[in-house]
Amino acid sequence: MFLLLMVFVALHLDIPMNWIISDALIRLVMNGVLVLSLVPMLKAGIGINFGLPVGVIAGLIGMCISVNFTIRGIWGLFASMLFAVPAAVVLGFIYAMILNRVRGREEITATFVGFSFIPLMNFFWATAPFSNPGMLWPIGGKGMRPVIGLKSYFAKTLNDLWMVNIGGVNLPLGLLLFFFILCILMALFFKTTFGRATVAVGENEQYASLAGVNIVKVRTVSIILSTIIAAIGICIYAQSYGFIELYDAPLMMAFPAASAILVGGSMGRKTDIVHVILGTFLFQTTYLISGPIANELMVSEVAEIFRLMVTNGIILYALLYEGGIGRKNSHGKGSY
Repeated sequence: MFLLLMVFVALHLDIPMNWIISDALIRLVMNGVLVLSLVPMLKAGIGINFGLPVGVIAGLIGMCISVNFTIRGIWGLFASMLFAVPAAVVLGFIYAMILNRVRGREEITATFVGFSFIPLMNFFWATAPFSNPGMLWPIGGKGMRPVIGLKSYFAKTLNDLWMVNIGGVNLPLGLLLFFFILCILMALFFKTTFGRATVAVGENEQYASLAGVNIVKVRTVSIILSTIIAAIGICIYAQSYGFIELYDAPLMMAFPAASAILVGGSMGRKTDIVHVILGTFLFQTTYLISGPIANELMVSEVAEIFRLMVTNGIILYALLYEGGIGRKNSHGKGSY
């Protein structure tokens, strides 16, 4: 309802909707893969993956290796994902070992794992043995730059793949197809025997254990899978954005992703792919459309404050809904 109200205001202010729709579709996939990475851990009953920066770092490593070898075009993007997967498996396994030792406190532990891992990786970025001059500081030739441009490599390669213009609206068919294939693969995974075991662990660990399910194995695989998808997600995000951002840039990436899936209607273990698609679209489109409306109605300094109020208000609403109203509706009792 809030998004529809903002669309009505935008139409009243004669803000062109064709570019807003085009950008909203790109943002759906740009952020949607990162939101999709939360599903395996939610299904397994581990909770929201606030340690998303662990997977993001794996993806950044993959992209840096691809850029270092100057692999260009769509193959550079796929090479980044290929290089990112082994790093995600290793980091995901270590991450899983930590979370398996703190049953019941996974979300708060995951948050601090993400926060702790970022400064640790800052040492790596400052001493990484890469040789491409475009990635290194121009003075001294050592240490990674905070921002690495992808224009000469694979910026927007997936965005522009099979781009179709219909009535002034650009439809990124290649980008959308990639995202929906990932969503279908995720849905099919939970139809497999292991996927059903994952759902069973999330619903009732004791029952799953009595049925012969290896709880630790299921939780470990779910965390590794979440880390792999997050690594792929940051590759899609970076190629859409056109830059690789290192150092402290991934620090807060988990919170918009968590908010999007909660806004989409996720109830912890009761999470489906539709919650990912709907939540990402609502969250990102609201964020996108709030900017031009604020610029039309307010001075530029206040416009950015308004945008921050809207987006942070959505995050607060999502967390309150998941913590209180949503649980009341799902359990038929008062809020906790």
